Amino acid sequence: MGIIIIMIVFGIISFAVSSRLKSKFKKYSQIPLNKNLSGAEIAQLMLTDNGIHDVKVTSVEGQLTDHYNPVNKTVNLSEAVYYGRNAAAAAVAAHECGHAVQHAKAYSMLEFRSAMVPVQNASGKIMNVIFMMMLFGGFLLPSLIPFKLALLIIIGCYTVFTLFAFVTLPVEFDASKRALAWVEQRGIVTSAEHGMAKDALKWAAMTYVVAAVASLVTLLYYISMFLGSRD
Repeated sequence: MGIIIIMIVFGIISFAVSSRLKSKFKKYSQIPLNKNLSGAEIAQLMLTDNGIHDVKVTSVEGQLTDHYNPVNKTVNLSEAVYYGRNAAAAAVAAHECGHAVQHAKAYSMLEFRSAMVPVQNASGKIMNVIFMMMLFGGFLLPSLIPFKLALLIIIGCYTVFTLFAFVTLPVEFDASKRALAWVEQRGIVTSAEHGMAKDALKWAAMTYVVAAVASLVTLLYYISMFLGSRD
């Protein structure tokens, strides 16, 4: 019951933050950028200014699906950002290029996060197996895995999830910091547009904060369960 309550509470919070982010993006997308540059043009300019010539800027489907892929070195922008000529598009495009700059400069937290990806993926697969066993074969679980051992496995996996979530925070905040500094120094945005870009990125960052706190609370819940089972 406790884990269900946690899921519901943070599900509501996550929905509220996500809705706020979409609302901000829609609002700032309706205000034309003074420089009349598209997100794709801004991304390419930022990459060039930072001496990065081996990263490709591409367009992807979806809303707020923007991301940087360090494997194939691509800055992937949603269509609204790729073609958009507004403060929201400028902010997101520059933010994703901020990750490319981090990669090029071997930013330590990004490298640590990248190194954690295989462990994160493996932990996710283990958790799926455990939860499937609990859901469809709960009566068999004790005979296959002792309850305390199952809890320890879950705690171990959520420790990885939580660490990954909290390592993601400085990576995201740093990318936004680089983006906002560059668009201001390069004269891409006016002071008013800078405020819009900063506000949009703040709400984008909040989605990662909520995810990190939710992961931590869930981890603490399972730890309390384990300690309670020992008593």
